[in-house]
Amino acid sequence: MSISIPRGTQDILPGEVELWQQIEAKAKELCGKYQYHEIRTPIFEQTELFLRGVGDTTDIVQKEMYTFEDRGGRSITLRPEGTAPVVRSYVEKKMFGNAGQPVKLYYLGPMFRYERPQAGRFRQFVQFGVEALGSSDPAIDVEVIALAMNLYKEMGLKKLKLVVNSLGDKDSRQAHRDALVKHFKPRIGEFCQDCQNRLEKNPLRILDCKQDRSHELMKTAPSILEYLNEESHAYFEKVKQYLTQLDLAFEVDANLVRGLDYYNHTTFEIMSDAEGFGAITTLCGGGRYNGLVEEIGGPNTAGIGFALSIERFIAALKAEGIELNVNEGIDCYLAALGDEAKDYTVGLLQQLRSAGYSAERDYLDRKIKAQFKAADRLKAKFVAILGDEELKNNKINVKNMATGEQTEIALDAFVQEFKKLQV
Repeated sequence: MSISIPRGTQDILPGEVELWQQIEAKAKELCGKYQYHEIRTPIFEQTELFLRGVGDTTDIVQKEMYTFEDRGGRSITLRPEGTAPVVRSYVEKKMFGNAGQPVKLYYLGPMFRYERPQAGRFRQFVQFGVEALGSSDPAIDVEVIALAMNLYKEMGLKKLKLVVNSLGDKDSRQAHRDALVKHFKPRIGEFCQDCQNRLEKNPLRILDCKQDRSHELMKTAPSILEYLNEESHAYFEKVKQYLTQLDLAFEVDANLVRGLDYYNHTTFEIMSDAEGFGAITTLCGGGRYNGLVEEIGGPNTAGIGFALSIERFIAALKAEGIELNVNEGIDCYLAALGDEAKDYTVGLLQQLRSAGYSAERDYLDRKIKAQFKAADRLKAKFVAILGDEELKNNKINVKNMATGEQTEIALDAFVQEFKKLQV
């Protein structure tokens, strides 16, 4: 019986993985410019972290977590998202006491959710995200949004839509919560069981329900923007002002609530407007989570961040027909004729690589014509041809594959002479 890959996962093969590496390299490069520093947290955490950090009314906690008991009887969960683990580390390592504030971090790694697999959605997926902890300045909200937008734009995406909303502070959310309960309660029986369960615990999550999105009460539900107090309204106005200042076009959507319980004030999503991208258009989502650090046992600390899926990033690139140059070819291919020449190229290959060149040779005892075909597949810039006769005469022929020009150089000075051919 053959063993196949688990449902909802994928193998990233050579030829594909280079695209992933290019996106990841650009993300890390941008984080350096914005002064965000990498953090690596465990792939599994105590289940309690996600119950408290993500929220027990969310779909993630209720339906999607991979949770198990370890041999010590402890409840362990494969991380379904990156923010709660980062905040746990921030609290545990007392980063709130660091001299440099705010603390600006980024992460990149696999997450796990038991979802129905579909285009762009996997049970193991790779997430890139940033977190800025320790500042309540709306300017850092916009910095976080700008970082995400710039990452997409620098990789060539053009058909993007930025949607923003404010969930307000604690008082604003409570006033809106009471209005939502009053609005939905008389007819809550017409909604799905999840919405019925959320009515008292977290009615804001009803607005995020996909099953009942077409219900007439959804269209007339009270808007959070109507319940923002003066402070929350002023905060949101600053965010919009700064977005305009940075020439970041945006739309305000009062129903944008995000899927996690810890959000307040600014929330945002970046979507793909590319034709044929699919039903799920969200590429990236994030927002402010003042209070999450406190929930996980730390001091009262403001925070904001975002997360994006690398898989959906790649899907958006394909939808817009963007092909990145991920295979620039190798510097030199060593083609050998004769047993002594083949033996000699083993050391010659190492010399090239030690000098910083990407190089390859034949390992299948192929004829010279087949070796040249292999060099073409590898997009070799040069092919160095060595036969037993050339070996005796301390000579090697180097062919420029772009021009066809062939040069004979001294074998014992091969690397030094090869450098001159690069000019």
